[in-house]
Amino acid sequence: MLAEIDRAQEYVLLEVYLVASGEQSRLWIKHLVAAVQRGVQVVVLFDDFGAAELLPEDLQRLQTAGIRLKRFNPLHWRKVSRNLMRDHRKLLLVDGRTAFTGGFGLTDEFCASSNAWYELVIRLQGPCVADWERLFWQTWRQAHGRPRLKASSRKPRPVTTGPQAGTSEGRLVTGQGVYLHGIKLSLLRQIHRARQRIWLTTPYFVPSYRLRQALIAAARRGVEVHLLLPGPRTDHPPVRFAGQRFYSRLLKAGVHIYEYQPSFIHAKVSLCDDWISIGSCNFDHWGIRWNLEANQEILDPAVAGQVLEWFETTRLDCLWLDPQLWEERSRWQRIREYLWGLVDALAQRLR
Repeated sequence: MLAEIDRAQEYVLLEVYLVASGEQSRLWIKHLVAAVQRGVQVVVLFDDFGAAELLPEDLQRLQTAGIRLKRFNPLHWRKVSRNLMRDHRKLLLVDGRTAFTGGFGLTDEFCASSNAWYELVIRLQGPCVADWERLFWQTWRQAHGRPRLKASSRKPRPVTTGPQAGTSEGRLVTGQGVYLHGIKLSLLRQIHRARQRIWLTTPYFVPSYRLRQALIAAARRGVEVHLLLPGPRTDHPPVRFAGQRFYSRLLKAGVHIYEYQPSFIHAKVSLCDDWISIGSCNFDHWGIRWNLEANQEILDPAVAGQVLEWFETTRLDCLWLDPQLWEERSRWQRIREYLWGLVDALAQRLR
């Protein structure tokens, strides 16, 4: 992604939720400022809550360099319910030709170290890039910002051609609240259609009743259903406990559950036969109810094969849960599942 910023000739759009001052954010600021210095227009959209740990001096470096910066939905003590809506989308878009999406953030947790969060990001080219750019400006307007790119910089870009061009079908799918969540509805549709395999990985697994039922029904009709979820290394242990209360029924139905051990797995990837969805969306009640999300869907056997290979390789570093042993888990574990499940149920009633 940084190399793509360095190749930018006209403009860079960056939208990201999690930002904190440190080695990683300083590195990104350095590349963004260098782009501005060679005449590239840079527009940045941070979520106000997600970027709360970005120090004023780092914000000043961005603004002094001439980078157009907006913070989405500033926190306000008089607007408690409105504060819950966050921009959780992740996007880097360069010159209208190349885009990246996934679960990335600009914090030191994503640095290359033994304890770095395990992430997956997809690089996109072709007509779908224009859809992501339109979505960026739509969210920018929600943040009360005005487009600042020159008209000549925003002309439609040609589709990538040549021997390296992809031929995948794909589309951008968004989510914003329970009743406007195309990502969730699309996943449910694909789970119902799946005939061979289903793989899901998400850092925060607190599935809705419909999603749980869809996974159970798929496993019972003979589909291989695999869930690759965080192990003990997680930034929100209560969310893990709240989701674990659903393990027993899933395991009894034949769903395979793996918990990743080396570090915190932060990737958000779904695979149903030859259909893939990669982006920002977690499958927990909070994200589905409140966050602005966006995923790239792809329908392509070749890409699905690459994603399946990633899943198969990643599960080698996981603890594969045995249904019988899970039923013998400690009373303390069951108590934590119950208590945090109760908190999750109460959180769902927030308005």
